[in-house]
Formats: sequence, C-alpha cells, structure tokens
Amino acid sequence: MTVLAKPAEAAAANMISIAGVELEVLERGGGAPILYLHGGAGITPDLAFIDLLAPRRRVIAPSHPGFGRSSLPDWLDSVDDIAHVYLELLDRLALTRTDVIGLSLGGWIAAELATKVPERIDHLVLIAPVGVKTGGPDQLDIPDIFAMSRDKLDRYLFHDPARNAPDLAAMPDEKLYIFARNRETLALLTWEPYMHNPKLKHRLHRVNVPTLFLRGASDGIVSAEYLERYAALIPKRRLTPSARRDTYRRSSSPKPRRRRCCISWRGTQRPRPREHGDESVAL
Repeated sequence: MTVLAKPAEAAAANMISIAGVELEVLERGGGAPILYLHGGAGITPDLAFIDLLAPRRRVIAPSHPGFGRSSLPDWLDSVDDIAHVYLELLDRLALTRTDVIGLSLGGWIAAELATKVPERIDHLVLIAPVGVKTGGPDQLDIPDIFAMSRDKLDRYLFHDPARNAPDLAAMPDEKLYIFARNRETLALLTWEPYMHNPKLKHRLHRVNVPTLFLRGASDGIVSAEYLERYAALIPKRRLTPSARRDTYRRSSSPKPRRRRCCISWRGTQRPRPREHGDESVAL
C-alpha cells in the first residue's frame, strides 16, 4: 500500500527528526509530563482537553508517523516500529519518567511502549485501546471499520454524530488531505493482522505500573467485554465503569466478518484476507 506523500507546503514548526522520521510534536503547559498518544483520527491543536490538562501538566502530543504532518519512512510499517520511535522521543526530550495516555490506536502504541520500558512510566491510561487478540480465531474483536460506510462509522465512533462527526464537504483542502492521509496510514498499520499484534498479549505482564482502562458507554468499536479481557492481561489494572457520554460512540462488536489484507485519572486465528478490490479504505 502506498501512503500519500506529504506535500512540502504542509511543513509545520514543531518538528523533531528521529530515526529518519520528521515527527510533528504538539507541546503545551508545564509541570509533570504527560505523553498523549492519539487515535486513528489524528490530533489537532484545538482539542479542548489539551487546554484542560496544560495548566497543571506538560502535555506532549506527537502525530504518529504518517499522521498529521509527520513523515512516514519506507521502513516503518507497524505499531511496534512507532513504539521504538517514541522510545527515542523520550530520550530526546529527557523524559526519564512520564505518565502516558493512549486513545484507541494510541492505546495500542502506549501498551507496546510500556512493555519495553515500564520503569520509565509512572501511570498508564488506556482509553478504548486496541492491539491484542482476545477472542477466538474466527472472531473479529474489533468491527471492520474499513468495510463501513462513512455514516455507519460515524455512528460507531460518536455519541452524537450530528454534533461531532467531521464535515468533509466543509473541510479546507489541507485538512481534508490530512484526514485522508491519517486514514490511509491507519489501514497500513492495522490491516493485517487486523487491529492487533499477536505477540503483545504475551508481553503485557511486564507492564507493572498502575494502569487505568476506560471506554465510553456508547462505544461501538471497543466493547466492554473486549476491554475487560484486555485489562486482565496487565497486573496493576483498574477498569472503570463506562462513561455515560463519550468522545466516540461504540457498543458491542457485530457478527465477525472475514477480512482481507482496528478520564478518569488521578495523577498519583487471524481472519482470512479479503480479495483485492473487495472493500475500500478511502474516505
């Protein structure tokens, strides 16, 4: 799969070069650090929760390679690769210890990171994370988001799609380009094996830090049952009741399909590949 190239005019100011990746990094506030790892939709500077955290914490929020204005080198094609890039980011920013928050895809990256350097993480928050296979070999733990229409996906993602879903028709060209690029990179990283690393669940016992698991009550992508099975793999986990409202709207996963090739905080079998042309990962 060829991921859209980044145009020269999309360059941004806060760029850090790591292992051949030009990494876009948003940083706000001061105090004890929080590394925030975004989900498949990417991150924008105007997200309200960043301003809520910034008065008391130093929030560091990179755009993953291939997302936003971060570059995507040819050698990088897995979530585990991204975790290694962020190991170097921790070194570059002199973060000997930090709290880490990961949403969805970012939760998967955060979990991979925590298995590698648990001693550098004080607290871990995984919000509707993906990344492990907890069901049977013929079962999709996460619904096939690449097979859904845009309207259906918005109903799964948002509690109130009318208020929260992106209006693609109204997006300026640059934002529309980033939206498309984010989705294409998401497919590259999660297509096969679908939304998981088969090895990760065998490493999660190393995550010996307090870990909070969260999901929204309306979540249609990450089910409560999946989250419970995921949390059981980490020794010091805490699973909170589902929030009544959420950023993403999701419920239990639908009947599995065959595929080709998915805060409450105190600081203290792979499915068979589909045939080519079966379904699109475009907008």
